[in-house]
Amino acid sequence: MNESWDILKALSDPTRLRLLALLSREELSVAELQEILGMGQSRISSQLALLRTVNLVSDRREGKNAFYSLRARQPARTQALTRAALDSVADLPVLAEDRENLDRILQKRRRTQEQYFNLIAGRLGRNYCPGRSWEAIGHLALRLAPAIDIADLGAGEGLVSQLLARRARQVWCIDSSPRMVEVGTELARRNGLANLAYKLGDIEQVPLPDVSVDLAILSQALHHARHPQKAVDEAWRILRPGGQLLVLDLNEHGFAKARELYADRWLGFKESALHGFLRKAGFAKVEVTMVAREPVEPHFETLLACGFRDGPA
Repeated sequence: MNESWDILKALSDPTRLRLLALLSREELSVAELQEILGMGQSRISSQLALLRTVNLVSDRREGKNAFYSLRARQPARTQALTRAALDSVADLPVLAEDRENLDRILQKRRRTQEQYFNLIAGRLGRNYCPGRSWEAIGHLALRLAPAIDIADLGAGEGLVSQLLARRARQVWCIDSSPRMVEVGTELARRNGLANLAYKLGDIEQVPLPDVSVDLAILSQALHHARHPQKAVDEAWRILRPGGQLLVLDLNEHGFAKARELYADRWLGFKESALHGFLRKAGFAKVEVTMVAREPVEPHFETLLACGFRDGPA
């Protein structure tokens, strides 16, 4: 009984009813409510505090700003009282004026956002954008991936595979460095990835059975191979019919120091060379595309090649 009485007293004030009518339509900040109602900040804040005390509104913080909205999941009796009070004043001219001012505020919000995106159009991928990291985008893309068996050839510590294993059925990381296999195995154990396994081996002689995986990846590994064609042939061998090979590698470049700095055997590959490797191995639907170019010298470019193994095993 006391609770209902408190609700009725809260609903008896015209300013509080105007606030509730606005907040039933949109979450708003105190500054926006000031602009809509033409009232001072202290008056609005005090009325909001009272409405919050009787659990009619809730607030959330964003930095220094507070945003208010009608409280969700109210008791049925409270909802009925609030709705009856708002319905009783809905046709008053002052409420109609408030609705017009609210529409103007919402249009202002949209214009501000539109102006920002108009300003950065064409530069979005080159400028910092909070939350738009490749790791985050990778997690988004992985949600689209089915549960399949994957071989990451020349995986190193397997940073890509650490992500893939969260969705895949089984991931095999193959690397010729005992230390890389040791570090990767420990990472998998620490992250609780029982379906991520590391094997010591050469990408030109992969220690996996024929037709045993659905996806093979050579990510910045092919330019370390003694015989790149053999590595691509091995990828074809271990793939099941319908399986796919993805190759990320450098476009051909002239930065000879890469041999010394990064232990590279090959200074990248021409698009035509990657295409030829996959076609010669037997892959169908082969595509090679440049997907990235570094902004600083020596301006390494990254190619993505893909192809499918068709036909029976």
